[in-house]
Amino acid sequence: MSLLIIVLIGAVAAVIILNVLDKKNDNGEPSIDEIIEYSYQTPEITTDLSDGSFVRIQFQIVTDSKDAKQEIAKREFQVKNILIKELATMDEEAFKSGLSNVEDILKVELNKVMTEGSIIDVYTISKILQ
Repeated sequence: MSLLIIVLIGAVAAVIILNVLDKKNDNGEPSIDEIIEYSYQTPEITTDLSDGSFVRIQFQIVTDSKDAKQEIAKREFQVKNILIKELATMDEEAFKSGLSNVEDILKVELNKVMTEGSIIDVYTISKILQ
């Protein structure tokens, strides 16, 4: 099951990278202004982990267009749903060591439902574990 998830994440990442390469500017990298323009900041989300710990977390989601940014803002409830489901299966240690996995899963799952663009990257910008 873990191998299947890793392969799935790798395949989605490859597709996203190929799409991003087509849309980059002359020097091959999106400018910081483009990243900011196409980014959506989630509200802080508080949920519990499987061991009873609580986490408050916030993400910056980078999209590939203004339309995608508007769509992800409308899909905020799906962002929360994906996070709650994923974090409910983790304990405190898994959360501490697997935060980048949560970012990857969020990106993959959101790209499955996006219709007006895609998610390029997900950054954790705030995290409190209690």
